[in-house]
Amino acid sequence: MCIGIPMRITQTEGNYALCEGMGEQRRVDTLLVGSQAVGTWVLVFIDSAREVLTAEGAAKITSALQAVNLAMQGDDDIGHLFADLVDREPQLPDFLQQTLNETAGD
Repeated sequence: MCIGIPMRITQTEGNYALCEGMGEQRRVDTLLVGSQAVGTWVLVFIDSAREVLTAEGAAKITSALQAVNLAMQGDDDIGHLFADLVDREPQLPDFLQQTLNETAGD
């Protein structure tokens, strides 16, 4: 299984960028996301940027990955890493909510 890691671009070099994230630095291929500015967050799979992220999105993914690492070490105190989900009711995706609303109107 391949897990994407959020990384911030610190330097660009043609079709590559030097990126930092989760305590490491990598030279990343940026052909799939195009040229990006220094400071941009990207989701990196096997040294290739596959998606441009917002800083908020990068922070959420980083927290989730930290939770997975802690859980694998037997630590069950990971709730704080999912602050955006705590005390929140599950929400249907828009297309399912629309279907539900249409069905309820019949």
